[in-house]
Amino acid sequence: MKRKTLEDIQVAGKRVLVRVDFNAPLDDRLHITDDTRLQAALPTLEHLLDQGAALVLMSHLGRPKGKRLPQMSLKPVAERLGQLLGRPVQLAPDCVGPEVERLAGGLRPGQVLMLENLRFHPEEEKNDPEFARQLAALGEIYVDDAFGSAHRAHASTEGVARHLAVRASGLLMEREIQYLRDAVQQPRRPFVAVLGGVKVSGKIELIENLLNKVDALLIGGAMAYTFFKAMGLEIGNSLLEAERVEVARQTLARAEERGVQLLLPVDCVVADRFAADAQTRVVARQEIPAGWLGMDIGPQTRQLFTAQVSGAGMVIWNGPLGVCEMAPFAEGTRQVAQALARASAERGTLSIIGGGDTAGAIAQLGLSGQMTHVSTGGGASLECLSGLVLPGVAVLEREGG
Repeated sequence: MKRKTLEDIQVAGKRVLVRVDFNAPLDDRLHITDDTRLQAALPTLEHLLDQGAALVLMSHLGRPKGKRLPQMSLKPVAERLGQLLGRPVQLAPDCVGPEVERLAGGLRPGQVLMLENLRFHPEEEKNDPEFARQLAALGEIYVDDAFGSAHRAHASTEGVARHLAVRASGLLMEREIQYLRDAVQQPRRPFVAVLGGVKVSGKIELIENLLNKVDALLIGGAMAYTFFKAMGLEIGNSLLEAERVEVARQTLARAEERGVQLLLPVDCVVADRFAADAQTRVVARQEIPAGWLGMDIGPQTRQLFTAQVSGAGMVIWNGPLGVCEMAPFAEGTRQVAQALARASAERGTLSIIGGGDTAGAIAQLGLSGQMTHVSTGGGASLECLSGLVLPGVAVLEREGG
């Protein structure tokens, strides 16, 4: 079944139950430190309100593990959203129960009710059918705009949709699917993937999927050292996933078989300890000293990687290329990101940034607005790029929606 979008549904005078991802970071005073996720949902919410809907919003915040924790209340989120929308956003005392049903039932067009943290109830993560039914009773139409939670089969992302005949994806959800799934199926060429981060293990399915599609695969970050080990190189005290060395060896062989250019760092910035003020030096990949550890890609590798992204038709990037939270080891990520931003502006290169740490690094560099698409989902973006079925998307494509 074709997935319905906002353009396919009539919402005037209806209560629309909207799953959003408002899992925003809070400081010690319970103030939101980054409202990116709230901003990302505004187009969907404003569209629904402009069309005459009343909104019942549901989200999780943090990991309260089924307990009601005051420090994980959505109260500051409701307050900030009210400021962004320019209208009151009432916070319900809970997300299910008679009082919540009364508040939802009394909503008029243009009004917004936010349910309290879904994860205060253990039934949410268990996808409990009765809990899902109670949530569904609060609305007449279901809209899912929470891509960051679409890889979880929870009551609010999967279970609730089974109880509402009219269901659709929001604007943010559609944009994420468009770039993270559809663009990868029909890529602009040359298609280059940049993979970094800590572990090979979290990206095995992604690498396997991409090897069938990309023209070049660039691997940096700590995961590169497991590949070095597979090549028989000494890596000093660099991070190693010993149990993934054979997987790395097989990946190198498969890339060669399929004619995919798999580029690993040719030089590295190494440090004598894991610290911002450590002693550092630049060495060739085969010359990492005993007791030292790799912390960033070296100058030659930066040139190699920037040349690849600069000439690409499409680039997807998941995972930083060094320990970029420490300034001395952020240069590799910075230079490649700047080259990609330039390629997007000057050549029209499609630049797609996976969520999580990669999105954070790009934001820190002030380059988010220069990329074609920066995903709001960490685990969801990884699974979508890996070709896996996301439960929160699949349920929108079921018969009856």
